[in-house]
Amino acid sequence: MENKTLRNEVNLLHAQICQGLADPKRILLLYYLADGPRRVTDLAGALELPQPTVSHHLRVLRERGLVRSERRGTEVYYTLIDPRVVQALDLLRAVLADLLARQADLVDRAISRGEQGV
Repeated sequence: MENKTLRNEVNLLHAQICQGLADPKRILLLYYLADGPRRVTDLAGALELPQPTVSHHLRVLRERGLVRSERRGTEVYYTLIDPRVVQALDLLRAVLADLLARQADLVDRAISRGEQGV
């Protein structure tokens, strides 16, 4: 891939997706929405957060094109647009789990050798 093309794509990725995922609450919202459409009140209850806070995070996700809203009568439901976002998050969680396991292994080996400063 051409360096300029990669740079442009990474900049767009950061602006569109990474900033949308910058708050753990928004990541949790995406996981809840992976199960199907939800109302703000349902999401607020599940996350144990005030409804205005959840509405703010949903607005950020909607502006980034990660979720959409749909009015059904008097209720507004939010839906995950692309389930690959959650698949990508699952991959990142697996990478994190491996990293933490490697770090724990290094600590265990250092302790077993009696190294100081661990």
